[in-house]
Amino acid sequence: MSAVIEGGRVRQDERHVAPAPADQPAPKVPWLWVALLVTIATAVFGIYRWYQQEYSFTVGLDYFEDEFQVYWMRLFYIQMVVIGVIGAAIVPILWFTRDKNVAAITPHEELRRYYWVLSVLAGASILAVFAFGLFVEADAAWHQTTIRDTDFTPTHIGLFYFAIPAALVGLVFGFVWVHTRLPDFANRISVPLALMAAGPILIMPNLGLNEWGHTFFYAEELFAAPIHWGFVVLGWALFCIGGFVTQCLNRMRKLTAISDEERIAAY
Repeated sequence: MSAVIEGGRVRQDERHVAPAPADQPAPKVPWLWVALLVTIATAVFGIYRWYQQEYSFTVGLDYFEDEFQVYWMRLFYIQMVVIGVIGAAIVPILWFTRDKNVAAITPHEELRRYYWVLSVLAGASILAVFAFGLFVEADAAWHQTTIRDTDFTPTHIGLFYFAIPAALVGLVFGFVWVHTRLPDFANRISVPLALMAAGPILIMPNLGLNEWGHTFFYAEELFAAPIHWGFVVLGWALFCIGGFVTQCLNRMRKLTAISDEERIAAY
């Protein structure tokens, strides 16, 4: 059968692909790998939170102290370099190792890749709870109980310069992977996924305004303060996960029907 183009993308259910063997097992959800990744990330977050609890009130109250430069600014520079290098290295790797003809993969393989996508999203939802619970809440409590001195505080170094940049890099990885490994997204852009990936970037101007304002003219840390309003963009962006999951499930429904038809035809 010839490929059918709709809106610039190939409809895989009408592509000419080799049918999967009748005895080929159905793809499985990679729970073990996702659980391992979540465990490692949770351990990293937990150790970081312990470090904050141990040293924030002893060597983290004054940016101008020498101890602050040793215990916090060194950590800031290290994590900025590490996250930046990882992002700069893996994105090109994902691009150059992409499927040269992604439209030719079998429905079985495509369905397996969708299982990976949904599994990673499930794991990321767990990590989001840790990030918001351990870092965002800690940052709010810190500023309501201590005196702000500069842009850099122990909780900001953990939240704005570790957790959120790490999330941004992960979302960019996912965006590149989805659009280079899944035929349904090969010739188009998933708007919900693009908005999710853009969320951490879109709050950066408000982050700069927030830090500048708190340092020079606005000492109050109420959540409802106008200087914080721009941060809701990140929350709105995360709501787009529903649209992306809907796109995935719609495609998986078609792939499941294709796989069943191929198994019947193979007998």
